[in-house]
Amino acid sequence: MSPREAPILSSPSGVVARVPPGLRRARKEHFLAFYLNARGGLLHQETVSIGTLTQSLVHPREVFYPAIVHGACSVIVLHNHPSGDATPSQEDVRTTERLKEAGRLLGIPIEDHLIVSDSGFFSFREKGLLP
Repeated sequence: MSPREAPILSSPSGVVARVPPGLRRARKEHFLAFYLNARGGLLHQETVSIGTLTQSLVHPREVFYPAIVHGACSVIVLHNHPSGDATPSQEDVRTTERLKEAGRLLGIPIEDHLIVSDSGFFSFREKGLLP
């Protein structure tokens, strides 16, 4: 996809609109990453991991390796909550902090972490949890 064709992901609702159909109701947690260019255009989208009913296994190397390969300037991560409640768990907060620190070290910031469910979505950035 050329930079001119890359959809700009400038809002949480724009990211949520790119979520594959059925993910909000999936029975397992799926952890996705959206790799962005300097203008916020989507370079690449990838499912990083598929976990269990209550957790997904995410390591910074699996999130940031594609960022390096695709020359991303920043990353937005997203996962679903099969429970239907988009409220972040303590593990979600810890994962976000780990990814934020890894991104800082690599110079590839995490722009947002979104949680989607049947009831809606939660944005760490919108709630001030990812300044």
